[in-house]
Amino acid sequence: MTVVTDVVTHAVEYGPGVPVMLVASVLALLATAACSARRARRRRSARPTDGTGGADTGGARSGPGSRTVDRTEPLPARPATGTTASAHATADTAPAHTGARHGSADGAGAGGGVLWRMRTTVRDTPGSLAALCAALADRGVDILSLQTHPLAEGTVDEFLLRAPGTLSGAGLARVASVAGGSDTWTERADAHDLVDTPARVLGLAARTALDSTELPLALRQLIGRCGIRTRPAPVSGEPDVPEEGEFGETVLRLRAPDGGVIRVERPHPPFTPAEFARARALVALDARLGPRAPAGREATALPRSGATLGRAGAQDLDAAKAMHGRCSARTLGLRYHGPAGDADRYLRHLLGPHHGRSVAARTGPGRIVALGHLLWDGDETEVALLVEDEWQRRGIGRALLARLVEMAVEAGCASVYAVTRASNTGMVAAMRGLGLPLDYRVEEGTLVLTARLDAVPAPPRLPYGERVGRD
Repeated sequence: MTVVTDVVTHAVEYGPGVPVMLVASVLALLATAACSARRARRRRSARPTDGTGGADTGGARSGPGSRTVDRTEPLPARPATGTTASAHATADTAPAHTGARHGSADGAGAGGGVLWRMRTTVRDTPGSLAALCAALADRGVDILSLQTHPLAEGTVDEFLLRAPGTLSGAGLARVASVAGGSDTWTERADAHDLVDTPARVLGLAARTALDSTELPLALRQLIGRCGIRTRPAPVSGEPDVPEEGEFGETVLRLRAPDGGVIRVERPHPPFTPAEFARARALVALDARLGPRAPAGREATALPRSGATLGRAGAQDLDAAKAMHGRCSARTLGLRYHGPAGDADRYLRHLLGPHHGRSVAARTGPGRIVALGHLLWDGDETEVALLVEDEWQRRGIGRALLARLVEMAVEAGCASVYAVTRASNTGMVAAMRGLGLPLDYRVEEGTLVLTARLDAVPAPPRLPYGERVGRD
């Protein structure tokens, strides 16, 4: 400070521009004072405040009753003495690395890093988060993102981590446990999880805004691995779920815009109130926008039959019922596995946007001769076909199934299954015609055929016809 003052004084006394040099002297003195203050802060922050391993401000919670987290200071590089020894004694051994954030997109970074998602519950007290972050840093684990889920007691912290390749999920859980975490859950992540959380949520909202059928898929991606089932509105017209929904640790029940129920299930990890609020907000967006379908969907001509494939929805209910009236009792029984008279009551639900996606084969305006459904069933996906008797054996069923599989691949489904009878040779032949690995099993007198889609490198093209127009 003294040296800088002497230099400036000398320049003012002998320099040609006194006003300019006065301004320069003030700026120089301010800069010097700022540097001195910064060095003082660094010296103070380097001293631990207690034996918990928490630094003065780095990631510590602001108070027992607070739900905010200070992210302005850098996370501590190493914990205080005591945490390190316990972590090394209990966790899997792994070499430390710098944790650089410029690793490859597939999860392998410097030192063979692997991407992990981890959730753990910590006490909502000052220093608890800092101790956990310090323990992870000591093992060479890089924290790529962090979300907090406040609870009535404690806070659930959700991390996206890049860890050394020799540190397993169980090892990460042990590190978290030693640092004060409990109920820890880990899962391998991939490059898709590297997307910024607000950007991912906005993308899901945009998808939902464009197409009603995207809501179940958007919910699954918003919450993570879970099962989603929809139930139609009760016949009495009275919804059995309150407007604000129902929260449970393993089940979320949300009222669908049509009065039905969207049931989201996940046995582990437990749902948090924050996840419930996010899911409810996405459903509320869907309800506010009303029924909608994306514009510009391509239709497909089928030269062998003269029919055209295109998306179907609730607006096609009357045409679908008319097709039912032209189908034989045997054809309806093979499709719905029950009395033919009950077939019509399923249609409104099947054609609803939240139960799945539907494709129809049409021979003219208002005339449907075949229907195919891609149905969201928990974390699985079912395919179902119905072709009017006079239009069977013309390749329509196989074309419908190929389009449904194409949609399933686009939606990220791992497999599709069909429930039928062994006597339904048309459905069995259509599934075999996909050219995909099939699993066969018999359940309660029915045949379940499962096609694994991991063998499909890209959405398959239809076996017949070409894209000729728009839906």
